[in-house]
This record gives sequence, C-alpha cells and structure tokens, in this order.
Amino acid sequence: MKIHIFGASGSGVTTTGRALAKILHLDYLDSDGYFWEIAEVPFTAKRDPELRNSLIKSDLETLGNWILGGSVFEWGENVFPDFDLVVFLWIPPQIRMERLKKREFERYGDVIYTEPARIKQFEDFIDWASNYDIQNGTANRNFWAHENWIETLPFPVLKISGDFTLQERIDLIIEKIESINKKPLH
Repeated sequence: MKIHIFGASGSGVTTTGRALAKILHLDYLDSDGYFWEIAEVPFTAKRDPELRNSLIKSDLETLGNWILGGSVFEWGENVFPDFDLVVFLWIPPQIRMERLKKREFERYGDVIYTEPARIKQFEDFIDWASNYDIQNGTANRNFWAHENWIETLPFPVLKISGDFTLQERIDLIIEKIESINKKPLH
C-alpha cells in the first residue's frame, strides 16, 4: 500500500500516520524530514527543492509500500508514484490551534516564551497555522488549496472531518482500505 495522509498542521497527520504504519507494518515517512534541513533551530532551513524531491522519490521507490505524512501537493510533477489511498484530515480550528500550542511547548519548552528570536518564530508559526482555515488568509497551504488538489486526484480519497479519536481515525482508514481491496486486512 502507498498511503498519503495530509491536513493542516496539528490535525493529527503524524500521529495517525505513525499509528497506522505500526498496525499495517509499513514504514512511515514524514514530508517535514525532506522539506527541512537539520538545523540547530528546527524548521528554519528549507532544503533545496530538487534535492528534497530526489531524496523522497528515491526513498519511496526503494521502500515500495509506505505511509507518507504531510502536505506535498506543491512539490512538482513526477515526484510521487500513484497513491493507493489519500487521507485528508480536518479538525475544527480551535482544537487544532490548542493542540499546536501545546505541541510547540512540549517540543521546545519555555524558550518559545523567553528568547526573542524563538518568540518570533513561535508567533509566526502560530499565525501561519491559524490562516489555514481563512479563505483569504496569508497561508498558501490552506483548506481551499487542499480541497482543490483533492479534486484533481485520480486516487481513492478519504476525508475525515471532525474531532475524532486516534482509534476512530484508524478504524475509518482501515475500513476504507478494506473497501478498496474488497477484503479484510486481517
């Protein structure tokens, strides 16, 4: 299976993808690991797009079956093989933003409230993330861009909209996979 899971930052893509990968015995790849260079301050140095695309394409081809998490709809043509399933996660903005703020604090600690450069980085990220659900917001990776991309896909798509538990999301995805394969996974 080649499964792509995406949605807004904080919608549960990584959590869902990792849990599903464990259940299905697949590798989980996170698009952030390709998009960003490793840096002292994470998520501050973008990788060259040609190198990023070459790396992810090679890894996906080598693995054969996998789950890819993260938004990759603007990465270019001929980077990704056909997906067997695309899963779009959406949760209400209030819940998503609370999750993001909690996650950022858990990742980085007080530094996001005490060091001027990190305060700015945190505030810029939260501002960018909050624009996801605003139609004329500043984020180019937003709900409407994702919806438009979904409309162009020739692959099966599952949209999970709402504040579902991890287990509920997993159950919905497995049910969709079984309907595609026309047989139970176990």
